[in-house]
Amino acid sequence: MGPYRAVVTTGIYCRPGCSARPRESNVRHFPLAAAAEAAGFRACLRCRPYRWEPPPCSAPPLLVRRALQRVLEGALDTGTEDRLGAEIGISARHLRRLFLLHLGVTPAQLAGSRRAHFARRLLDDTDLSVTDVAFAAGFGSVRQLNRAFLTTFRSTPTHLRERRRASDRLAADGGLAIRLPLSGPLAFPEMLSFLAVRAIPGVEAVSDGVYRRTVTIDGDPGVIEISELEPGTLLLRAHLPHWEGLIDVVQRARRIFNLDGDVAAASELLSADPRLGELLAKRPGMRPPGTWDGFEVGVRAIVGQQVSVRGATTIIGRIVARYGTEVEGLGPLGLSRLFPEPETLAHAEMEAIGMPAARVAAIRRFSAAVAEHRLHLERRAPLEELVDGITKVPGLGPWTAHYLALRLGEPDAFPASDLGLRRAIGSPGGGPASAAEVEERAAAWRPFRAWAAIHLWSGLGSGGA
Repeated sequence: MGPYRAVVTTGIYCRPGCSARPRESNVRHFPLAAAAEAAGFRACLRCRPYRWEPPPCSAPPLLVRRALQRVLEGALDTGTEDRLGAEIGISARHLRRLFLLHLGVTPAQLAGSRRAHFARRLLDDTDLSVTDVAFAAGFGSVRQLNRAFLTTFRSTPTHLRERRRASDRLAADGGLAIRLPLSGPLAFPEMLSFLAVRAIPGVEAVSDGVYRRTVTIDGDPGVIEISELEPGTLLLRAHLPHWEGLIDVVQRARRIFNLDGDVAAASELLSADPRLGELLAKRPGMRPPGTWDGFEVGVRAIVGQQVSVRGATTIIGRIVARYGTEVEGLGPLGLSRLFPEPETLAHAEMEAIGMPAARVAAIRRFSAAVAEHRLHLERRAPLEELVDGITKVPGLGPWTAHYLALRLGEPDAFPASDLGLRRAIGSPGGGPASAAEVEERAAAWRPFRAWAAIHLWSGLGSGGA
């Protein structure tokens, strides 16, 4: 049964945990809020399901889960069901059939519900005009927004703005404040520490419990800040050149702290292992950290090959200082530059920066593969295909590929040859385990080996590039 409950006698559906107690004989269950809406139910005014992201959905086949994730990442904001189907290797018709069978909603209906829910949150939490809300949520016009609201909420945006609760509005000292809700516990301080020691100088900074970074929105610079608002909710402050497409900015920000990861399923599986059970108990809610930009992490991973985390930070800082675009006025935030574009590093002369020639060549080849769209870093393909595509770039081996895949959000990515993991697991004869021994031990942790890796790394206080 799905986590969302809809009551046939009232026409209302509720999110998991709502205090409403309808008679079970009158209840229908749905895997997603969008499915309940597609069946004609409207959101409960008590639990307000639209304020929460969909809980992790692990029951459908892997292909459906991948397509679902792509829709939630905005694949249909500018693309089509035909293009999404082509990405995962099936026809749009078959994709719609699978979605209806397993999720009760088509990809297009899910994308529309996602935009409507995001717009509703902006109406509640911010003072953006209805026009700005429409474009921020990915609608092409206010007319489209009105039509979607009448379908989803049975009301107009203007009427709902007038009825918003006084406690909802978020006030920010500069920038636009947006809540980032999540499912399950989050070890925010521990994840912040992981990101802090790997912060790219000029591009990222961590201080006073806040993660900050520069971003590029349609070619223009901006800044985002992420902090903990309260247990179960992070706060995003966005300083952007415009609000159009804000929905995708928010989704990318969510990926940095892996807010959509299935922490419950991962914890249930891994806690059966005595060693991992101990580590999970010490850091409940520790998730594999994600990233704003896969290309950036890929370059960082190449720089970090056989180099300490501190040494990699120094070198990547030199690359950014030389080839990144300067952004003025960000000194008080500890920021100064945008990360270089793939096209720039594909032809950059980096020999004097302090890296071996082979590593410089690997960065150039990786950059060219991304710039020329020969390598896609949007998790379009299964893990094995992603790793295969990365390792086809000369100079990039399985460790780099799996570490990059882990940071891209692949839950089963696992760099078995990593020295930290080999030390954490250990060999029966003493000393680090071999990569083969690590692989054998980790087989029981599928499909959450990335989660096991981050806990093992955290237990050692090390790990990754």
